[in-house]
Amino acid sequence: MPKASELKKGHVVEINGAPHSVKQVEAKSPSSRGAATLYKIRFTNLKTRQKLDESYKGDDFLKEADCVRVAMQYSYLDGDTYMFMNSEDYSQYGLNSDEIEDQLGYISEGLEDITGLVMDGALLGIELPQSVALEVVDTAPGIKGSTAAGRTKPATLTTGLEIQVPEYLEPGEIVKVNTVTGKFMSRA
Repeated sequence: MPKASELKKGHVVEINGAPHSVKQVEAKSPSSRGAATLYKIRFTNLKTRQKLDESYKGDDFLKEADCVRVAMQYSYLDGDTYMFMNSEDYSQYGLNSDEIEDQLGYISEGLEDITGLVMDGALLGIELPQSVALEVVDTAPGIKGSTAAGRTKPATLTTGLEIQVPEYLEPGEIVKVNTVTGKFMSRA
């Protein structure tokens, strides 16, 4: 049973009998000497997709959910359903696009290293790898000699995601994108 102070983004805990995933943790230290640090945590209910904001003291215990973390790979898009394959037993799971809408810009054909959260034989959600490699499809032409300047320009990637990239990059180049912050990391 994890303490509230040990929770990090991605942890899955059980609240009122339903699995909730930690989306954001904010620690607030009170100004008085004897007061405990409060943790304001935003959860997402993995079954209904509703957000839940709760506050806990650092030593409050939460019940861990009976979720199994499974290595997965993105297979294909079937209408509005994104299909994922278990990398060990090759079983298929589907998630609707509205269930993973904040992650869609990072999912490309054959993406591996995805962690699936499976409970009672159903896929509740996915965790993406720390970074993904995507191709730049559209951006302004590169400027010679602009490597020293720290200026950026908008670029559209193969998945439709739009990020800021350095001025020297051109269409067709592969870049690494951080899936947590949504920012350019480096050339791949």
